[in-house]
Amino acid sequence: MTSLKCSATTCMHNSDHYCCKNVISVDGSTATAKDNTCCGSFDESRGGSFKNSYETPNHNLKIECEATNCVYNDNKLCNADHIDISGSGAKHADDTECATFRMR
Repeated sequence: MTSLKCSATTCMHNSDHYCCKNVISVDGSTATAKDNTCCGSFDESRGGSFKNSYETPNHNLKIECEATNCVYNDNKLCNADHIDISGSGAKHADDTECATFRMR
C-alpha cells in the first residue's frame, strides 16, 4: 500500500490531509506531466454537515492509476512509496493532480 498525503481539503473524503477512502483512482491515461493527472475519486464537500465522517483517515491505501506514462504505474496500480495529491481549493476533480507523477 502507498502512503498518501492530500492537500485537496475541499474534498469530502479528506480528513487532516489524509483520505478516508480505502482505494482512490488517479486519472490521466495520456498524461505526460502531473498537471495532466487528477484524483478521479475527488468529491467536493458542499459545506453543511455532511462529511465522510463514517470512515477514518487512511494513511496507506490502494491507488489505482490510469496514468500509464508514469514511472510508478505498475499494471494500473501505483507502486510509489508515497504520493501527494495537490488541489488546495479544488471544486472539481480536474482541479487536483498527482504531484508525484514522473514521466517514463
